[in-house]
Amino acid sequence: MPLNLPITDWQGRRVWIIGASSGIGRAVAEALHARGAHVIVSARQQAALQAFAQQHPGSQALALDVTDRQAVAREVLAAGPLDFVCYCAGHYQPMRADALDLDELLRHQQVNLTGALHVLAAVVPALLRAAHEGRSPHLSLVASVAGLRGLPQSLAYGPTKAALINLAETLFLDLRPQGVGVSVINPGFVDTPLTAQNEFRMPALLTPQQAADAMLRGWARGAFATHFPWRFTAWLQLLRLLPYRWYFALVHRLTGL
Repeated sequence: MPLNLPITDWQGRRVWIIGASSGIGRAVAEALHARGAHVIVSARQQAALQAFAQQHPGSQALALDVTDRQAVAREVLAAGPLDFVCYCAGHYQPMRADALDLDELLRHQQVNLTGALHVLAAVVPALLRAAHEGRSPHLSLVASVAGLRGLPQSLAYGPTKAALINLAETLFLDLRPQGVGVSVINPGFVDTPLTAQNEFRMPALLTPQQAADAMLRGWARGAFATHFPWRFTAWLQLLRLLPYRWYFALVHRLTGL
């Protein structure tokens, strides 16, 4: 039995994709526009958003810095009624403890986690109103398999994504009984401007379009947690079950780090 109401018909749904200037967010926005949704795209890059709006008639571009609490509250009003919100905004820089950069650590927290909290504070009341009006609103957070357990090079990024996973679990417990669907997306490696910084071989690398397709399949199943690609992420799910002694030894062996 699905944990959320399956979403298979996007026609006319008002969806807000935050972090849609490139990568996964843009691919999801394109896919939902093609399925008839009224798509609202947000990111900091005004030019990229305007280009999207021009290429996808009927869509709406709202430039937004998620770290600006007041700006998020204003843009929620500008977005109008909402049926679906997907938080894709993210920041990533590889980091290890012997090269710790506090400014970068805090930047990850501000974009990946605090920005999500700014959005939640602004949109949850609107989604609850939509549920009380008989619609079936949905909130989806894009985390990462890097949030499942500690990984090398993920000192700044991983903890913020672990927090998003926990946040989504708690939101589900609070909001699903009130008619608001909640889901979390945990991608593996996807070919985006962020992962282009990685100097190691990324196993099972997907295109943003493949990632978007996997996300839409998850929402269509009514899944709470969607992770992909399975040939990579299933192993990481299993690693969560290992005792720390075995887990640390295996990670050192597999990565050489």
